[in-house]
Amino acid sequence: MASTKDEPETAVASRGLPRVADIAQAAGVSTATVDRVLNHRPGVRAATVQRVLKAAAELDYLPEPDLYAAAGQKPMRLSFLLPAGNNRFLTGLGEMIRRADATLAPHGVKAQVEFIKSFNPDLLARSLFQHGRRADGVAFMALEHPAVREAVDALADRNVPSVTLISDILNCRRAGYVGLDNRAAGRTAGYLIARFLKHRPAKVAMIAGSLSYRAHEDREMGFLHVLKEIAPDIEVVGLREGHDDEGKSYRQTRMLLGLHPDLAGVYNIGGGAEGVARALKETRREREMVFIGHGLTNETRGLLIDGALDAVITQDPRNTLSACVGIFTNLRAGRPAMQGVETPRAEVIFRENLPKNMLPDE
Repeated sequence: MASTKDEPETAVASRGLPRVADIAQAAGVSTATVDRVLNHRPGVRAATVQRVLKAAAELDYLPEPDLYAAAGQKPMRLSFLLPAGNNRFLTGLGEMIRRADATLAPHGVKAQVEFIKSFNPDLLARSLFQHGRRADGVAFMALEHPAVREAVDALADRNVPSVTLISDILNCRRAGYVGLDNRAAGRTAGYLIARFLKHRPAKVAMIAGSLSYRAHEDREMGFLHVLKEIAPDIEVVGLREGHDDEGKSYRQTRMLLGLHPDLAGVYNIGGGAEGVARALKETRREREMVFIGHGLTNETRGLLIDGALDAVITQDPRNTLSACVGIFTNLRAGRPAMQGVETPRAEVIFRENLPKNMLPDE
């Protein structure tokens, strides 16, 4: 095998073989970068590795078996950071990723999942830093906060790409976003409520997980805007944060029902749909209230079947995982992040069109 930095270049030259400097010139990189690639040292982008190996092959610097060995890549280590708590769609997504080893192995991917205390941006930022030291890529549900943006940019400085899931964050160097168009999702919810209420004068309320999530803020904006456009006689009387918690969502719904006995509809922007449904059932309002939510799970499936929930806006968790892997694979190969990647699409699920194989925990 031809020498790397551990053998003097004069010895290489005396055998008439190209020097490390020749490879560096052909690949358009420094000799130090060539040295790192040929000696399997970290810190070089995947696209640069391929460029160096291609130059080495064209210059006949490496015998064929050694070239193949050098080109071999270790499995790509991906970390998924999701909020801990009672949002059953997110916990189901995390469990699905944990069980996906057999699916991911053919793609050269190893994935791990960490659940982080919900709505805590400083803890999320620290986790991003920690996983960025040992992972080849990090996917996470973003919170809008300067500490999170700073962590994302720090990972980018270290050539560790990050991808946001479900909820995006702007003004930082994240590599991509995998999730719904949440403004459109909110408009869809507003359109459904307006249709169910036949555009008549009525009162409706919203319960968000947390407006610290851009996804929830965008859904709120889309919901309000479409009602103003198509159903101006429908009055939005309140916005409460349920923090994706069933108990808190229950209490917030009971409070709204007490303040507005004539409430005609509820849009649950985040998790905790079971709490909203429990409040409606206890007050015997589940048959007369329009209730729209997010995230198809075993629990929301049951609420659709028994009629407490009218519609669920959701995305297929398997497509979410597939899109993430596609983005990181593209980046490792030096391709544009979104090349060939199909991002998740919003699906509206009613009792009559419940899918059989869409749940993350089936």
